[in-house]
Amino acid sequence: MQRRAFLKSGAVLAGAAMVPVGARSAPASAATSTALSPDEQGWRLFELTSRVEIPSDGSTRVWLPLPSMHEATWLRPQGNLWQGNARDMRIVSAPTSGVQMLYAEWDAGAAPPRELELVSRFAARDRSIDLSSPADPPPLDAAERERYTSPTRLLPTDGIVRDTALRITADSDGDLARARALYDWVVENTFRDPAVRGCGLGDVRFMLETGDLSGKCADLNALYVGLARAAGLPARDLYGVRVTESRLGFRALGKSGDCTKGQHCRAEVWLDGFGWVPVDPADVRKVALEEPPGNLSLDAEPVARARALLFGGWEMNWLAYNDAHDVALPGSDGAELPYLMYPQAEVNGGRLDPLDPASFSYQIRSRELTG
Repeated sequence: MQRRAFLKSGAVLAGAAMVPVGARSAPASAATSTALSPDEQGWRLFELTSRVEIPSDGSTRVWLPLPSMHEATWLRPQGNLWQGNARDMRIVSAPTSGVQMLYAEWDAGAAPPRELELVSRFAARDRSIDLSSPADPPPLDAAERERYTSPTRLLPTDGIVRDTALRITADSDGDLARARALYDWVVENTFRDPAVRGCGLGDVRFMLETGDLSGKCADLNALYVGLARAAGLPARDLYGVRVTESRLGFRALGKSGDCTKGQHCRAEVWLDGFGWVPVDPADVRKVALEEPPGNLSLDAEPVARARALLFGGWEMNWLAYNDAHDVALPGSDGAELPYLMYPQAEVNGGRLDPLDPASFSYQIRSRELTG
């Protein structure tokens, strides 16, 4: 294939640099301060490679999610490289949310297949917040508080969602107690359904109105976020992908090498005195279902350990792309996405199904960088 030369966004990967400490949600192209070495201060370096091939000669567009979040204490994007045979390849941002993605476009009639490769590097560090000892983090500004307590198309904060949230938290004193009550309720009243396609949809009102509290991460963690917002707690979903195996002994909570089906979303809730607190009730239910020998009770040791860990902590064998809902793909006339976690493509204006390999072939591979 005639490949265009590698272009770059931000730091050249061989000598990648970090976004300045203290920046939030910085563009993936921003990179100016000193790079961290592997294992320095607990940081680990990863490289994620996404390859897309579309066997079509029609007018084609592809959007690949980029690491769009910079969190000084636990996630630092280090830049992106890409190559392919597209006429146009560049970074674009979704309106409103600012979510970044790599965009590629092929004209109709160009020889198939359409091929694109994206390489992203990032540093990640495990998270653990001492919830017994409030600190003095910078306050959440008014615009962010408004954003993270507002409803989205699939996360309403009125009606049955608000009624359920207020019922769950009625006896809780303080934001920490409310956040914990919601977490415990989701853990105890939901279950993981392996038959759900992909990561699920996250239609919170539908789940509560039907009483069907099953699903996968985009369902169960969205339920937590929707209930938290309805209770007045800023909360957000973070959409990403697992990149390596768990070092904490959870076989169900890792992927390595081929991460094509490793997409996973997590959640955070903002608590004054602590800042953004990581939570992941969906992974508690994943451990209950999948950790050997399977179908474990909530009292089983791996499940109880995951439940304790995942309110206030995350093992960072995972990359967060973004925290956006209702994502419009720049240049597309198609419908908004509930979230951007999977590669997206259109041929002749028709959206392809990212979960259907017959029409849309892609692979995502990860490796940890050492030395």
